[in-house]
Amino acid sequence: MKTDSSPDLGAAASALDEADPLRSMRDRFVGSESSIVYFDGNSLGRPPRASVERLARFATEEWGGRLIRGWDESWMQLPFTIGDEIGRTAIGAAAGQTVVGDSTTVLLYKLIRAAFDAQKALDPTRVEIVVDRDNFPTDRYLVDGIARERGGRVRWIDVDLSAGVTAESLSSVVGPETAVVVLSQVAYRSGHLADAPELTRIAQDAGALVMWDLCHSAGSVPVEADDWGFDLAVGCTYKYLNGGPGSPAFAYVAKRHQETLAQPIQGWMGTADVFAMGPEYRPAEGMRRFLSGTPPIVGMLAMQDTLAMIDEVGIDAIREKSVSLTEFAIAVTDATLAPLGVTVASPRDAVFRGGHITLSHPAMRAVTARLWAEDVIPDYRDPHGLRIGLSPLSTSFAETLAGLRSVADALRAELA
Repeated sequence: MKTDSSPDLGAAASALDEADPLRSMRDRFVGSESSIVYFDGNSLGRPPRASVERLARFATEEWGGRLIRGWDESWMQLPFTIGDEIGRTAIGAAAGQTVVGDSTTVLLYKLIRAAFDAQKALDPTRVEIVVDRDNFPTDRYLVDGIARERGGRVRWIDVDLSAGVTAESLSSVVGPETAVVVLSQVAYRSGHLADAPELTRIAQDAGALVMWDLCHSAGSVPVEADDWGFDLAVGCTYKYLNGGPGSPAFAYVAKRHQETLAQPIQGWMGTADVFAMGPEYRPAEGMRRFLSGTPPIVGMLAMQDTLAMIDEVGIDAIREKSVSLTEFAIAVTDATLAPLGVTVASPRDAVFRGGHITLSHPAMRAVTARLWAEDVIPDYRDPHGLRIGLSPLSTSFAETLAGLRSVADALRAELA
C-alpha cells in the first residue's frame, strides 16, 4: 500500500472498503449514514438498528403486554440463555459456563474474591494476587481492596505502557505464594494482545487460578476459553457487543470450579430455590450461584443483535477486518501524523495487537477536545494518548481515513 500522498490513501481506503466482505454490516448500525467519525467503539459501540426495534417491541409487547408474567415466561432464564450465546459466539465456551448479570466491577469482585478464598483455604501460604500496573484501574483497585480485605497482598508486574504482560514478566512473579493472577487479554491503553494460552499455562503451572478480563477483546478478537483452559473470565457488553450504555457484564466460570467457588455477594437470585424465601442461603448449582440480585433484563436486550451478527459472519472474519483496519490506521498515521511528531504507542505487529491503537503526542488531550467539537470522536488516555477504537462490524476504511485526517488537522491547529 502506498502511503506517501493523500490521494493514494484515499484510493487505498476505497479499495479496502470495496473488497471488505463485512462492508454491508455497517448499514445495520444507527448513525452509520451520518458524517460523524466514531473512533470510540472500544468504549461504547454504536446501537444496531435491530436493537432499536427490539427495545420498542419489548416495552410494548413483553413488559407492557405480559407484565410480571414475563419472568416465568422467559426473563428468569435470560441471563443463562444470553450467557450461553456469548460463550458460543464470542468466547469459545460450552454451554452452562457463562452468565450475564451485574456490572463488570461487581462480577470481577465476586470471582477474584471467590478464587482467592478458595486458594487460601486449600493452602494458607497462597496469599498473593498478581496484577500488572497498567491493567484497567477497576481491576487494580479491586485487587488492592480484596487483598487488604482478605489478608493477602498484591504482587505487581511492571510493564511497558506501549505493550503489555509477557510470558517472561509473568514467569518472574508467580510462585508458591500466588493465589490468583488477574490479566487483561487486550490492554486498555496500548491495545496489546496477550498470549492468553501461554500466560494461562504459566500461572496454572505455578498453582494459581487465572482471572481473565475480556472487556477489550470479546467480540473483537478470538477467545477460546475452554480450549485455552481458562479458570475464570469477566467481560463487558457495551463495547464490541453493542449492548448499550451500562449494559450488564458477563462472567465465565469453568465447569470444574463451579461447585467449589463460593461467591461473596449472597442474594436471593443465586439460591437453590429462588422463590422458597427460606431462612438461610443455600447456593444453586451451576452458574446461577454466581447471580445475586434481580437480573437487569432491559440491559440484556440490545447485545443479542450483535451476538447474532457475530454468529452470522464468524469471529475469525471479524478479527481479519480488525487487523486490516488497525494496519491501515497505522499506515495513515505514519504518512500523515508521524511528520507532526506523533508516535504509535501500540504494538505494530498485529499478532500482539487487539482492536484499537493509541497515538501519542503531548497535545493529544487538547486535540481530542477539538475533535469532539467537530463530530470526530476518539478518546484520550494519559499519558498523551489518543485512542482509535475501530469496531470491525461498524467502521469503514473511509471513515478511518477521514478521522485520521481530522486528527492531523486538529494537531496542526493546536501547534500553530
